[in-house]
Amino acid sequence: MKLIDLYIIKRYIGTFSVMILLFIPIGIMVDVAEKIDKFKEKEIPLMIIVEHYVDFTWYFANLLFPIFLFLSVIWFTSKLANNTEVIAILSSGISFFRFLKPFLLAATFIAVFAFFAGMFIVPKSNLGFNDFRYKYLMTKKARNTSKVFQQINENEFIYISSYDPIRKRATNFTLEHFEGNKLEFKIKANRIRWIEKDSIFRLSNYNKRFFLGDSERYEANARKDTVFDFEIDDLAPASYMAETLNFSELNQFIDEERERGSKLINSHLLVRHKRWSIPISAFILTIIAVAVSSFKRRGGMGVNLAFGISLGFLFIFFDKIFGVLVSKSTFPPFIAAWLPLFLFGLLAFFLIRHAKR
Repeated sequence: MKLIDLYIIKRYIGTFSVMILLFIPIGIMVDVAEKIDKFKEKEIPLMIIVEHYVDFTWYFANLLFPIFLFLSVIWFTSKLANNTEVIAILSSGISFFRFLKPFLLAATFIAVFAFFAGMFIVPKSNLGFNDFRYKYLMTKKARNTSKVFQQINENEFIYISSYDPIRKRATNFTLEHFEGNKLEFKIKANRIRWIEKDSIFRLSNYNKRFFLGDSERYEANARKDTVFDFEIDDLAPASYMAETLNFSELNQFIDEERERGSKLINSHLLVRHKRWSIPISAFILTIIAVAVSSFKRRGGMGVNLAFGISLGFLFIFFDKIFGVLVSKSTFPPFIAAWLPLFLFGLLAFFLIRHAKR
């Protein structure tokens, strides 16, 4: 049985690798065909486009991970079944659970790889992928964040009408500083902009009011260069920011966003939960794929592959639907990340019981 275990593990990992190498170039070609007119319109340098598609490779592989996994297992397991090898193995007295062992060992290798890639490699690629999309492909209106009010530290609150993350500037900026429940001063400006080379904020039509008991003091300038205890991106962190951070950075970012009362906190929590749930999905999807494709059936491999593609897209559909629910409502991120796995786990349990008969 050890030889069979090694054979199955090699075929599992090999087929998974081939699926990735096959579908990623197709995904790149489709994306290039869709965006080539924008590339020409924006006159984007070739090297920047090449770097973008290196990032796109990791983004695309992470997005379609369930489908690649499903197709890999169904493809070679169906071939084993069509050659009656599965029947021969099970007829020799080996249980179906023992037959599953090499599949689960191979799934462990892939899950470990997916875990470390999701924690440390994919975030960096997500940053490049989303920055490119924001800078070159999205309209100014689409990339701007509007009407932001948030707490940036224990004593200060800010409000802005709109923020452009590419130009690093915001309009109708207001900062209020409190000591306890008492408003100490308020800063207002028509525009605030980050000056990278000088590491300062530049405020236009600046005014500051000090509240001194029963009296007030007022100062104003047409332009004011100053520093604050926050970064320019803290005015309105991009919605994809959590996806670009490694595990330790993500935990720190979530703590900071929770203290500030960020309206995106549930979306950030969902990203953290999915860093754990996606690797675990490798085991559940493997069990489902083996249970579906281990026995010959009318229609052969084509039926199994069609089922695998449908179920893979259904998994991604659940993932996206729950993601939207979290971002648009108070739906708990923990349930959004783990409920699809629970439902597919029930399906795996049902299919494996049926396969044992």
